[in-house]
Amino acid sequence: MRLRQLLRPDWLIERTLAELPLTELQGRGIRALVLDVDRTLLPRRQATLPDSMRIWIEQARGQLPIHLLSNNPSRQRIGTVAAALNVPFTTSAGKPRRSALRKVLETLQLPPAQVALIGDRLFTDVIAGNRLGLFTVLVKPIDPDGRPCRRDRLQRLELRLAHWMGTSLGG
Repeated sequence: MRLRQLLRPDWLIERTLAELPLTELQGRGIRALVLDVDRTLLPRRQATLPDSMRIWIEQARGQLPIHLLSNNPSRQRIGTVAAALNVPFTTSAGKPRRSALRKVLETLQLPPAQVALIGDRLFTDVIAGNRLGLFTVLVKPIDPDGRPCRRDRLQRLELRLAHWMGTSLGG
């Protein structure tokens, strides 16, 4: 698979995770979720979920298995969040490498196309998911209040680089 294809999310939404409609994911055949943590679920350097994220996760967990997959090495921080949500988690995932994500897929026992990897980064989350054939969703990073981050320079830079490389980013 070419880099341009690896950088193309299956679904690019201009909203945060908390605004992602679960019914649309399920309508696309999704039966499990793998969620990035930093700036997708939690604001940077915080361990407390914004209310909007907590509510969304609780609703989603009632319908689909969820696994938190983070490049962050802090087992304490990510584990505290996972315990509060009663979901499994993986730290130091090394995305876009595939090894940690393969282990998650083994536990879910589903075909990759039925698992959505949702995150805020093209060069880690989207590439990792696309390398294994997952349904990839790129969401807006969040600020400390759980709203779309106004200063998402990193995501904007990644989107510009992908566009410059010829990646079509239609959602």
